[in-house]
Amino acid sequence: MGERVSDGRTRVERRSDQDLFVTRLFKAPPGLVFEAWTRPELFRQWWAPKSSGVPLLSCEMDVRTGGGYRLAFGQDADNAMVFFGKYLEVSPPSRLVWTNDESAEAAVTTVTFEADEGGTLLTLHEHYPDKDALDEAFVGMEDATPEQFNQLDALLAALQ
Repeated sequence: MGERVSDGRTRVERRSDQDLFVTRLFKAPPGLVFEAWTRPELFRQWWAPKSSGVPLLSCEMDVRTGGGYRLAFGQDADNAMVFFGKYLEVSPPSRLVWTNDESAEAAVTTVTFEADEGGTLLTLHEHYPDKDALDEAFVGMEDATPEQFNQLDALLAALQ
């Protein structure tokens, strides 16, 4: 494996046929980074890559173990792409785990927030059901994720 993509700050790496890891160091404390992932009014400001031209139309998040989320992207509600799932673990400010239930080929996502070098080392791990599902996801993530994380970085700087 070991297929990697990096923009100098965000590292996207396949570590097996089913596992994708994304890491980035943010210059903000873990509690603030965690909030940006769990408060809808913050999340909606950074999640959709601006270059895609596909806005986040709605963002519903019940961030607690057993709670759910629903995100809709698109130009209008009738043609929106919808992503949804359940939170399996919510451990502020260090860990989030959720399902992606919109497809049988979707991953289980774990995000950890670890204090490091005066900031937060964020590790996003997606575990896919098989190699084909990861192959399909990797193509989109290699460009979108660094852009999302740049947007998150800008939001965190503005909040501090």
